[in-house]
Amino acid sequence: MFQGASSLSLDAKGRLSVPTRHRDVLAATASGQLTITKHPHGCLMVFPRPEWEKFRERIAQLPMSAQWWKRIFLGNAMDVEMDGTGRVLVSPELRSAAGLSKEAVLLGMGNHFELWDKATYDEQEAQAMQGEMPDAFKDFSF
Repeated sequence: MFQGASSLSLDAKGRLSVPTRHRDVLAATASGQLTITKHPHGCLMVFPRPEWEKFRERIAQLPMSAQWWKRIFLGNAMDVEMDGTGRVLVSPELRSAAGLSKEAVLLGMGNHFELWDKATYDEQEAQAMQGEMPDAFKDFSF
């Protein structure tokens, strides 16, 4: 559903403008309603509400041994809505958790997005590119 990278700027209030190519899909599939939460790699996950509901159900069924991860994903989730111009407000708490500054990168990850601080993403991507490809890619032809 969602793919590609977009460079974005957060305004002084912490709002970002959803790229035009994603707005129509989000309006049609989620009425512009999104949920944002923490990601274990230090970015944020942005879900269209119907996809969030599926993810939330899977998280809720995790065993007690995963209680802290339930807290991280569910306890930090914030429901937001695109405004008339396609902007979304990212809370100060979530911006702080992901180290988001003015410059950000939004990555389409299939059924959701990842929202990264640009400098952090660039650093993490460079590290990944320097390392070995995971075994899961051994059978891929590039």
